Amino acid sequence: MQQLSSAFIDNFLGNSPVWYKWSIVAFLVANPILFHTVGPFIAGWILILEFIFTLAMALKCYPLQPGGLLAIEAIFIGMTTPDAVYEETLHNFPVILLLMFMVAGIFFLKDLLLLVFTKILLGVRSKKLLSLLFCALSALLSAFLDALTVTAVVIAVAEGFYSIYHRVASGKQYHMDHDRSDDNQVEEHHREDLVQFRSFLCSLMMHAAIGTALGGVMTIVGEPQNLLIAQEAGWDFGEFFMRMLPVTAPVLVIGLITCLLLELSKKFGYGTELPSSVRHVLEQYDIHETEQRTDRQRASLIAQALTALFLVVALAFHLAEVGIIGLTVIVLATAFTGITSEHQIGHAFEEALPFTSLLVVFFSIVSVIHSQHLFDPIIQVVLSLDPEIQTPVFYIANGFLSMISDNVFVATVYISEVKQALLAGEITREQFDLLAVAINTGTNIPSVATPNGQAAFLFLLTSAVAPLLRLSYGRMVWMAIPYTITMSLTGLLAVMYLL
Repeated sequence: MQQLSSAFIDNFLGNSPVWYKWSIVAFLVANPILFHTVGPFIAGWILILEFIFTLAMALKCYPLQPGGLLAIEAIFIGMTTPDAVYEETLHNFPVILLLMFMVAGIFFLKDLLLLVFTKILLGVRSKKLLSLLFCALSALLSAFLDALTVTAVVIAVAEGFYSIYHRVASGKQYHMDHDRSDDNQVEEHHREDLVQFRSFLCSLMMHAAIGTALGGVMTIVGEPQNLLIAQEAGWDFGEFFMRMLPVTAPVLVIGLITCLLLELSKKFGYGTELPSSVRHVLEQYDIHETEQRTDRQRASLIAQALTALFLVVALAFHLAEVGIIGLTVIVLATAFTGITSEHQIGHAFEEALPFTSLLVVFFSIVSVIHSQHLFDPIIQVVLSLDPEIQTPVFYIANGFLSMISDNVFVATVYISEVKQALLAGEITREQFDLLAVAINTGTNIPSVATPNGQAAFLFLLTSAVAPLLRLSYGRMVWMAIPYTITMSLTGLLAVMYLL
């Protein structure tokens, strides 16, 4: 009997540390007690902190299981209801579609992306220029595509680079089967360079992730909440861009300057150069691939390039929901590149579906926030302030809440409340427009502080490449600090003096 009990304990959250397992058990025991003693409001805020803890410990245990247990318990004790969770999930169905199909679609463009970015990486020898290029290019793409899509591209590229070098460093040929998570196979003289290469890739990925926020805030299609805010305000693509420009333009400039300064100063985990041995491996890989490339492979690359062109045009003109466009990419990219088996196609969904499941759990926590009106006191206080200071306070309040919650949810709640205030005659149309700008920029810019602030950041944290590069929650927060400070303060000053 004792052995069976020990087995249950061993199975619970698998190989997670014992202290972590007991922490989750303590949360599960305490939540019902807190709910019935201190009340649902305080218990709700404690639940949010517990869920953030599971995200912060993502490298100890994937957050789906511990976070899912917290969400199930929250429903069971009455913090929210299954119907409320379903409504919250349904409201965010476009994001779920995007993750299911767009990320899988990017998987089938990997050969093209790896080729293009290998040429960029090998062609631009200056790490400072390369970092600026990654940040600026991510900003440009996110302004016309979608931050999650761009992040999926960056993840695919980093994963490709890492896999190539790890395989060679383990003494294997380019196309041999290899477990890239097993460092025991890495030859001794490659170990130090592997650590440096991880740091190099981490810095590039963080620059790119910040770039998605810089560009995503500028246009209707950049982030999901942008479209919602534009619909409530009655703004088209051009008007939305121009109304945001007094805030987004200076933030973009400061963000790029911060990128350069971080590479120059080599602080906060930035500034690591590409090791010469890694560059040599990638150069040899590029030569090998070029020499061995068959006509059929060239035709496949051309098909992928045309599919990528369709993707850009379809997203830029919003020809359909992003997820539907992603499904179209899957069909085109597989039909014209010789991929026909169910196994080949199924492998593409391995990266996206765990995160999709985690996102639905996240929506359950958001449902608790909504059901228990956890943000209402803050909203009411802000709306009661003098109109002259409402705009910067809205920016600050949205920014703070977006750091600990989901920026899409925060924006949805705030724009709905402000629209109701407008319809009730409590604020003027001019004040509504200013508050809408503050809500959009507040939820998009300061939310870079934490991975749970933006879906793209959370996707990066929980991706397959994050544990390979040792990119933890704490490391992401640390590396985001300088960006958070410079971009948030610039945004606040712009909201105060340029609107």
